[in-house]
Amino acid sequence: MRKAIETLKNIWKIEDLRQRILITILFVAIYRFGSYVVLPGINPAMLAKLHEQTSEGLLALLNMFSGGAFSNASIFALGIMPYISASIVIQLLGIAVPYFQKLQREGESGRRKMNQYTRYLTIAILLLVQAPSYLLNLKMQAGPSLNASLDWTLFMVTSTIILAAGSMFILWLGERITDKGIGNGISFIILIGIIARFPDALIQEVVSRVANKSGGLIMFIIEVVFLLLVIGAAILLVQGTRKIPVQYAKRIVGNKQYGGARQYIPLKVNAAGVMPIIFAQAIMFIPITFIGFSNNVNNAGGFLHAFTDHTSFWYNFVFAVMIILFTYFYTAITINPTQMAEDMKRNNGFIPGIKPGKKTAEYIDDIMSRITLPGSFFLALVAIMPAFAGIFGVQAGFAQFFGGTSLLILVGVVLDTLQQVESHLLMRHYDGLLKSGRIKGRAGVAAY
Repeated sequence: MRKAIETLKNIWKIEDLRQRILITILFVAIYRFGSYVVLPGINPAMLAKLHEQTSEGLLALLNMFSGGAFSNASIFALGIMPYISASIVIQLLGIAVPYFQKLQREGESGRRKMNQYTRYLTIAILLLVQAPSYLLNLKMQAGPSLNASLDWTLFMVTSTIILAAGSMFILWLGERITDKGIGNGISFIILIGIIARFPDALIQEVVSRVANKSGGLIMFIIEVVFLLLVIGAAILLVQGTRKIPVQYAKRIVGNKQYGGARQYIPLKVNAAGVMPIIFAQAIMFIPITFIGFSNNVNNAGGFLHAFTDHTSFWYNFVFAVMIILFTYFYTAITINPTQMAEDMKRNNGFIPGIKPGKKTAEYIDDIMSRITLPGSFFLALVAIMPAFAGIFGVQAGFAQFFGGTSLLILVGVVLDTLQQVESHLLMRHYDGLLKSGRIKGRAGVAAY
């Protein structure tokens, strides 16, 4: 306790760090305030069906990422997800399209151009796809909430513009947090959206256990202990790496000697992050959508009906298999062993015992395949943990924190943010946040 108080005092003493934390809190407060500003023409008291629709499935995930703004029909309802969708598309184009491959090799100037294209694509996705789709769904689920005298066409046009502006404003807030605050702004905004749902979920779980006499406080304590164990497992998954030693050859230029040192390349056990879960959840939601359109959920037979229940065996089995496959796919498109081998050779580096060039690329690829297998199984296990929690009677809102995308993002962003705070402390010659070692972020290496 004394160590924690002393660390907080040291953080407050560092003027730059103090200002960054206060600016981050200010921007987060603006974001949370906007999530409660309802679209013009919507009666928030009539959104019961929308709240019910976003209580489970993929929409529950979107609602969690937006901090409840999605179910509130807020001006920030679409949150940062359109930007994430655009980023994924640009990443895929960087693999398939030569022009984007060239931009990736141009360094900082290429990165700025790709960020610009990502923003343009975000606006296109907002105006043409996500905003109109959200408003049409809002009309179907919460028709009575719309003002009877409201012109639907005018409402569609104005609300689409407002939703697009809201998402771009959130993107701007995220960039300001990155520049002037602490941590990665985009990730931090997603983190705040997830954390905002936690208090309500926790209270509902306590009330459910006590009121329904389903285990009482003892069962709730067991749930909390299990949740902490799952969080520990998620930390291991986020931080896990396999280090490859790289020896750099000596070069003598004039009277100075360069190179000769040995360094390590950290290869992540879970290089794909949470993207395999997001891809798999999007596909798993398709059968539920078609059944919902048919209005015949109860009569959907056998195998198809199993996909309407996220706690069923077949749903989770297929979900886990898809996560494993997507983990290999996303790792393959984000990690380029050939490029790594070329960069190593260009800098006079080599892996001891391995020939530079093609052999080095094959060696790195082989190592990635070996560590991705257990990483993908571990990721799939963490992803289906909420289903196990639901089977044991945990409320749906609280069960979402037992695994899946929300838990991995929460753990990863918290570690990255603490890593930056610790870096500021160490630069001013203060003690770090931990007595033993330094905090590792998602990159798997300590902050220096």
